[in-house]
Amino acid sequence: MDRLDAMQAFVAVVDLQGFAPAARRLALSPSAVTRLIAALEERLGARLLQRTTRQVTLTDAGSRYLERARRILADVEEAEDAVEGERTRPEGRLVISAPFGFGRLHVSPVVSAYLKRYPDVGVDLRLSDHRINLVEDGVDLAVRIGHLPDSTLVARHVGEMRRIVVASPGYLKRRGEPGRPADLATHDTIVFGAMTAAPDWRFVEDGREVRIAPSPRFTSNSSDAAIQYAEQDGGLTRVMFYQAAESLRAGRVRIVLAKFEQPAVPIHVVYPTTRLLSAKVRTFIDLVTEISNWHFG
Repeated sequence: MDRLDAMQAFVAVVDLQGFAPAARRLALSPSAVTRLIAALEERLGARLLQRTTRQVTLTDAGSRYLERARRILADVEEAEDAVEGERTRPEGRLVISAPFGFGRLHVSPVVSAYLKRYPDVGVDLRLSDHRINLVEDGVDLAVRIGHLPDSTLVARHVGEMRRIVVASPGYLKRRGEPGRPADLATHDTIVFGAMTAAPDWRFVEDGREVRIAPSPRFTSNSSDAAIQYAEQDGGLTRVMFYQAAESLRAGRVRIVLAKFEQPAVPIHVVYPTTRLLSAKVRTFIDLVTEISNWHFG
């Protein structure tokens, strides 16, 4: 016996003063309603209703139980309405994870627009270059750059990102521009260590992957530091497009070896499941696609 179903049957019988009208309201047979009431009385060890051929009346125990049953059913309905409201109206707290640099430059502006549009939502934006476990860390959604490993997460493709090699015009004038990946052996290189765990720079030449192991003069876990040194004629560095976008616009660096780049990697918004997806997650993803241009390919 489902106790909530039995309570609903009991309250319906009282309100409608009969088993037949209660059965019609609940879309059950009269015998099913009778069984629910009988099972409830057996569980409670008390008779709740007095039945005659003409009417159904409450016993003293039934009168006391009715008040509590109404309260419990009202609380359940209120809880369900609250959850349903969260699914349909953005509210509550939205926890977002994103890579540090990309989050600062591209996710943060979306968050600002989101907070203005949805005043009933608060946002906790967590920036880190370490991949986290969304469920264990209580994160609603994450922005991730790169191919995703197999997982239980649901992914929404929202853009793509090039990995590029850049150098300053002054360096290229002095040392010449590499014509193919193998030419990097004769150039000064700057390695940004946080971009990938693999030390090799990967390219595509004649339809096959080419790996170049640079011997860097300067290594950093900061893309800003790597690009800044490249701007000062320090050599060539390989970064993600967005990390060098400002320097490219200002002409402080130029892209080289573009025709040998690997295909752009995807940008996804990932979240734990699509089942009962909350409105705050859904509307944030919709806003990303509405106002952002994360296509760096």
